[in-house]
Amino acid sequence: MIVECAADVDPRMIQRLVDHLQSRGKPVHWVHGPQPVLVCPDERDLDPRELQSWPGVRRVIPVRHAFQLAARDYRPEGTQIRVGEVLIGGEEPVFIAGPCAVESRSQLLETAHAVREAGAHMLRAGAFKPRTSPYSFQGLGFEGLELLAEARAETGLPVVTEVMAPEEVPLVAEVADVLQVGARNMQNFSLLKAVGRQPKPVLLKRGMSATIEEWLLAAEYVMAYGNFNVILCERGIRTFERMTRNTLDINAVPVVKQLSHLPVLVDPSHGTGEAAYVIPIARAAIAAGADGLLTEVHIRPEEAWSDGRQSLTPEAFARLVREARAVALALRALP
Repeated sequence: MIVECAADVDPRMIQRLVDHLQSRGKPVHWVHGPQPVLVCPDERDLDPRELQSWPGVRRVIPVRHAFQLAARDYRPEGTQIRVGEVLIGGEEPVFIAGPCAVESRSQLLETAHAVREAGAHMLRAGAFKPRTSPYSFQGLGFEGLELLAEARAETGLPVVTEVMAPEEVPLVAEVADVLQVGARNMQNFSLLKAVGRQPKPVLLKRGMSATIEEWLLAAEYVMAYGNFNVILCERGIRTFERMTRNTLDINAVPVVKQLSHLPVLVDPSHGTGEAAYVIPIARAAIAAGADGLLTEVHIRPEEAWSDGRQSLTPEAFARLVREARAVALALRALP
């Protein structure tokens, strides 16, 4: 059960309600966000009408799932997240594109200008890279962040980049417009708490072996620590299939849209691992209801230091944007 309080309520009044609930043996989590919220995971023997009568309580919402704040029960209308002039979760699909990793100043700036011209709304690139092998390229680190800041200044594109450790959150947040939590860190609970304590939007990728409920509970961690600006990203899960890098769970898009109010993006690059399959899967993702796409694009994929095999050329990305927009337009024209 969620108890939403008025934004201007005296915190002492909220504390009285917390004390009242705890005196009855009920666990309560006070979310100190823009809108004060109390989450009561054990709603047995709680009367919504009694809670609604407390001074400062705006509304009481029963929730059917373990994830409370992320559930559509809480916000049936859906959540829209604004990043500068970009609206995620609106009628138009959002395109986030760029190289897997920041490799050099020329590579990043050339790619950033190319994806902007092709229709990208935001620039993605990794300054810090979690790699399966310790001998693989790990990213340029802080130098990469400086180059991302320069690319944003030159192109006007907001920046999405990954943060890997709680202690790095403040520094990455100085540059990034959206902080990405990667698939390998989806259940790094210390990191989820850290990004939840800062206000910038968080793009949360689904873990490669995570269930949908585990993914939504990871989003719940971020929201429980005060940051409601969470964007979900389906990037494929690990299955027995070996013809593609991962198996993109297209089912997850309509399922999550029904269960949660949070916007959902799809990453067809990691979902397939092959550039030849990225555009068809991108079309399918938009048809399934995704709010946008996160795509790897490199000016010369054959020379990429990481994930070149799944990276589109700028020309192919322009085609993806055209075709995905055509699918979105066709959906809006349906009766």
